[in-house]
Amino acid sequence: MAFLTSLSAWFVPALIGFILIHATFKRVPTYEMFVEGGKDGFHMAISIMPYLVGMLVAIGVFRASGAMDALVAVLQPVFHAIGVPAEIVPLALIRPISGNGALGVMSDLLSTYGADSFIGRLASTIQGSTDTTLYVITVYFGAVGIKNIGDSLKVGLLADLAGIVAAIVVVSLMFAK
Repeated sequence: MAFLTSLSAWFVPALIGFILIHATFKRVPTYEMFVEGGKDGFHMAISIMPYLVGMLVAIGVFRASGAMDALVAVLQPVFHAIGVPAEIVPLALIRPISGNGALGVMSDLLSTYGADSFIGRLASTIQGSTDTTLYVITVYFGAVGIKNIGDSLKVGLLADLAGIVAAIVVVSLMFAK
């Protein structure tokens, strides 16, 4: 265990050192390239800002309007029928939309039910086995100017659904109520 801790502490600095030494032998102007990459990163951040603001506003409107609560109310009987706690429904719905929102929901579930409870384990597993699909598509596709996201959105949401279903199955099998 101590070896892994030591290895993880030195891995990133060693990797950076290796890259710098390799670049020096290849006669690459490393500092100039670093500065150029920083400029490109700054310009990228500026270019994705409108997409990010638009997505955050849409999430805020969705939650503040009560649409999230209405959707949860509609889906709760379905989840209950298959043996999934209704408390997980908001996390399953918000996770593909917002990572911070999902983290807030998960934190509430963990503080209410505990990390070792069935709900806590299920929430943690869902959080780790799904992605923020709408955020990824909005930011990354917006950054490179892709306008047609149809199939990517479908596949991403399908992958999130598969992650949620797999989390429910695995946690149910391993930590039955």
